[in-house]
Amino acid sequence: MNNQEIIDQTIAHVKNQLANAEGGHDWWHIHRVWKTARHIAAAEKADELVVALGALLHDIADSKFHNGDETIGPRLAREWLQSLQVVEPVIQHVENIITHISFKGGNHQQPFKSKELDIVQDADRLDAIGAIGIARAFNYGGFKNRLLHDPAVSPNLNMSKEEYKHNNAPTIAHFYEKLLLLKDRMNTSTGKQMALQRHAFMESYLKQFYGEWEGEL
Repeated sequence: MNNQEIIDQTIAHVKNQLANAEGGHDWWHIHRVWKTARHIAAAEKADELVVALGALLHDIADSKFHNGDETIGPRLAREWLQSLQVVEPVIQHVENIITHISFKGGNHQQPFKSKELDIVQDADRLDAIGAIGIARAFNYGGFKNRLLHDPAVSPNLNMSKEEYKHNNAPTIAHFYEKLLLLKDRMNTSTGKQMALQRHAFMESYLKQFYGEWEGEL
């Protein structure tokens, strides 16, 4: 089986697995991350197969929807890639990408690094900011029945990994606890450049939001 066949079969598999997923973590999220990762990788000398499989499988079983279990995603990805007889070094690399891609709060240090992880992580983070990032944040907030905003709730910028995982603050607080931090956490030059405009859009959105909240706009 050649690389394109592996990618094509993986696309079909992920579409099937995420057929009923929450709207911010569905196949279209995967599709956008995959396309963005390919765009970023075009400027980098990276393993294209690892980038593609890492992007396509990075949310095959997001821990948020599996009682916080961070092992199920890498395990299901491994089982799938083994079924396609993908070579072990590629499987291990994709496993590491899935294990270490997520934002886990301000105090978390990432123990694994690779150029391919940098690319997929940037693509995933770009999908969390800008116009689509705003839409995804409120979609997930609604899914979790969270408040849009509460002026009495201050963002917590010093959460541990466990505190971040169990945080139920209003969606607007999430902008400060994650989304507005991502611009400065991009890994690649392409990712950093793409993040600038999306970050500026979020700042403009928040200005409009607060004006409307106070009845001034």
